[in-house]
Amino acid sequence: MNKPTNEFLTHLKNERNYSPQTIKSYGEDIEKFFDFLLEEDVLMDQVDIIVIRNFLTKELNSGVSKRSCKRRLSALKHFYTFLVEQKYVEDNPFLFIDVPKTDKKYPHALYKEQVREILTENAKRTDDLMIRDQAILSTLYFTGMRAAELVSLTIQSVTLNQRIIRVIGKGNKERMLPISEECKKDLERYINFTRKELLGNAKVPTNALFLNSRGEKLTTRGLEYILDSIEEKTGTFMGLHPHILRHSFATHLLENGADLRVIQELLGHESLNATQVYTHVTEKEMQQEYLSAHPRARKNK
Repeated sequence: MNKPTNEFLTHLKNERNYSPQTIKSYGEDIEKFFDFLLEEDVLMDQVDIIVIRNFLTKELNSGVSKRSCKRRLSALKHFYTFLVEQKYVEDNPFLFIDVPKTDKKYPHALYKEQVREILTENAKRTDDLMIRDQAILSTLYFTGMRAAELVSLTIQSVTLNQRIIRVIGKGNKERMLPISEECKKDLERYINFTRKELLGNAKVPTNALFLNSRGEKLTTRGLEYILDSIEEKTGTFMGLHPHILRHSFATHLLENGADLRVIQELLGHESLNATQVYTHVTEKEMQQEYLSAHPRARKNK
């Protein structure tokens, strides 16, 4: 990987606070583009609209989806903006490229009953890590925070008596998230008992809030492993993933009448458009409920 790319990925990590997975994806997309430039014998500062369109054509012809192409264009647009700022190139040719249109995919959300079932069944566990896992489930669902935000929490991030969690999101933007009484109790029990026990396994002291079994700061990959293990230990297989709990949080708030702009602030979305996707989710569910419940909604076969 060349020097400008390394500098850009370091910028995403240190200054933009992007998650490790996003940084990895950006690096792979940029490397893919540079492989194409090498084949075409084109230098980084010689890229123009024709070169970009040829790259897109090759990607689509090789079976790469429009969604993946859209993601790569977004990564390369950000990359070239950085190159312009650092004086590596004069212009950003990606500013003038229209992204391929893709079918809108709406986020999947669990029903409220499913979330309650997961929390109830997990609380029945008798192993040593149940309390930690219950606190993780509660925090993800009752705040809607991202996986990267959860694993970045420190013990100082939580103010239990005020029921507030301080989160540093994308672009190093801070937001204060309220938590329910249930979430407060789950966190309180974890901090006072299980976390102290896990710290006893640590080789190096840490102020990270959520720890793995070795007393180390939890990673996003570790978080995904924990959610998978919760399903196995409880027998509730619902495709648990941090994003599903985040989507469920937003969808349930909207269904209960919360203002869209409040949800936007809670989720840490820069644009209201990113939050409006949840209105489509609830409209779709409403239509499904209508079709299944109304005696005259469906044509007789």
